[in-house]
Amino acid sequence: MNETDLAANDDPVVARYMRDVDRSLLRRNLSLTPQQRLEQLQSLLRFAEELRRAGRAARNGAPV
Repeated sequence: MNETDLAANDDPVVARYMRDVDRSLLRRNLSLTPQQRLEQLQSLLRFAEELRRAGRAARNGAPV
């Protein structure tokens, strides 16, 4: 079953959302090993924590 078949056979709401899904990103992530995916996730978590710290510092008037 290809992507067109999936969109045609699924619920209309699901089909609508499928139009907005970047399948190239899905394919890229699925091409990674589980270890690489974990490393990518850990990197994202470090970045999110850095943003939180910067936000707290900015609210408290501390230099970022």
